[in-house]
Amino acid sequence: MIETSIDIIENIFKDLRQSFNNGKTKSLSWRKKQIEQIYKMCDEQKHVFASAAYTDFHRPKSETILFDCGAIRNECIHTLNHIDEWVRDKKMSDAFIFAALDKYIHPEPLGISLIIGSWNYPFLVTLTPLIGAIAAGNCVILKPSELAPNSAVIMATMIERYLDTSCIRIVLGGVEQTQILLKSDIDKIFYTGSTIVAKIIMRVAAEKMIPVTLECGGKNPVYIADDANIEICARRIAWGKTINCGQTCLAPDYVLCSKITENRLIPEIVKAWRQFYTDNPLNSESYCHIINNRHFERVKKLINKDKVIYGGQIDSNENYISPTIMINVTENDDIMQEEIFGPILPFLTVNNEQEAIQFINNRDKSLALYIFSSNKNLAKRIINSTSAGSTCINDVIFQVAPPSLPLGGVGSSGIGSYHGKYTFDSFSHQRTVVYAPNWTEPLISKRNPPYNPKVVAFMERLNQINRRWFSIPRFPCWFCALIGLVLAILIHIYYV
Repeated sequence: MIETSIDIIENIFKDLRQSFNNGKTKSLSWRKKQIEQIYKMCDEQKHVFASAAYTDFHRPKSETILFDCGAIRNECIHTLNHIDEWVRDKKMSDAFIFAALDKYIHPEPLGISLIIGSWNYPFLVTLTPLIGAIAAGNCVILKPSELAPNSAVIMATMIERYLDTSCIRIVLGGVEQTQILLKSDIDKIFYTGSTIVAKIIMRVAAEKMIPVTLECGGKNPVYIADDANIEICARRIAWGKTINCGQTCLAPDYVLCSKITENRLIPEIVKAWRQFYTDNPLNSESYCHIINNRHFERVKKLINKDKVIYGGQIDSNENYISPTIMINVTENDDIMQEEIFGPILPFLTVNNEQEAIQFINNRDKSLALYIFSSNKNLAKRIINSTSAGSTCINDVIFQVAPPSLPLGGVGSSGIGSYHGKYTFDSFSHQRTVVYAPNWTEPLISKRNPPYNPKVVAFMERLNQINRRWFSIPRFPCWFCALIGLVLAILIHIYYV
C-alpha cells in the first residue's frame, strides 16, 4: 500500500492551520461547493469505489454503490438543504430581567479535525463525517483504514481530484502514521472502529484536552417475541446478519427468543439465505468475505461445531465463512465474549421479555437493540427498561438510513453521535455571545460592592417573581426591557 511519508505530516498540518487561520473554510459558499463536490465524486466514481472495495474483500459492488455512495449522496443533499439554518446565529429568549441583553449562540468551527475511518464501510464512515466537518467550517485530515488499501488509495486519488486540498488532506498508512497524527496540532478527533482502539485514542486526546467522537460497536441483541411476523423477521435478520458478511457495527449480534419461536424462525432464515446467496455463497457475487486472514481466524474460532445447526463452511484461501447458525448457546460460550463481526448468528433461549431485559442489562450497552413484535407496548417496555445507542423495531440497521437521526453509541459502544445536524454540531463549538447595552447600567451596577442588604433582598424577591410569572414568550422584549429600566430606577430611588 502507498503510504504518506511521516516527514511531510508536520507540513500538512502547517498548511491546514494557515488555511484555517486565513478564514477560507468559514466561507459558506466554500463549504457548499466542497459538499457539492463530494456528491459529484460519489456519483461519478461510484463504480470505481465499488471495484476497489471488491478487490479489498470481495465486497459486492452493489453494496458499495448503495450503502456507501448512495448514503453519502443523501447526506450531502440533507446538509445542503439545511446548512443555511445550521450556521445561523440562534437568538435566545430568557427571563424578563435579562430581556435587555442581546443574546445568541454562534456556531463556530473547531479548527483542524482528524477523521479516522474504518475498513468495513471504507467510504461511508470516512466521507460522511467529512461532510459535517466541512459544513461546520473546519479544515480536515482524513486517515482511511490501511486494512482496505485499494479503497484508501482510490479515496486519496479522488479527494485530490475533487476537493480543495489546501483545506482537506488525506494521509495513507498504518499505526505509525496514525500515531504521528494523534500527536499533531489537532482540534477534534472523530474515530470509527473498535472499542479497544477508541480507548487508546481517548487517552491521547485527554492529555491534550481534544474533544472526541468515538463510533464503536458492541454485541447488538435481537429480541423476538412470540407474536412477531416470523417470515418478515427472518428475512430482515438474515439480511442484516450477512450484509457485508456481518462486518457491520449495527449488525444483529445474537438472538434472544423462546424455543417455540426459534424452531419457527431458523428454517425461515435458512430459506432467506438460500434465496440471497444460493446453496453455495462462496460462488455468489452478492456475498462478501472477511477482510483479511487475521480477522478470518478470529471469527473462525468463535464457531462451536457442536452447536452449529446450519452453515459453518470455511475457506481460508478466500477468507470465506458461510452464513452460520448456532443454537443452545449460553452466555459463557466464546461467541458471547466479544462482538462477532462476522456471519454467525447464535440463538439464546429466554422465556419472556423480562428475561431478555435482564440478560441485556447484565452486559455492556450496545450500539443497537432490535425488537421484533406486533405489540408496540411490549417494545416500549423494553426500550424504557434498557439502554442502547439506537433501537429499531421490526427491522435491523434501518435506523441508520434517515440523515435526520443521530447515530451514536452509549457507554462502551461509543461517545457522541453524527449524521446531519448532529455531525455539524460534533465539529462545532456553540459559542455564547451576550451584548449588554450601556443604558442598563442603572440596574446592572447594583451588583457592585459595597453590597446593600436591601438591594440584595429586593433582587432575590425579583428572581422569585421572574421564576414564577414572567418569561419572554409572554411579553415582548421591549416591554420587559422597559420594566427592567423602571425597576432599576426604583432601586436607585428607594434603596440607595
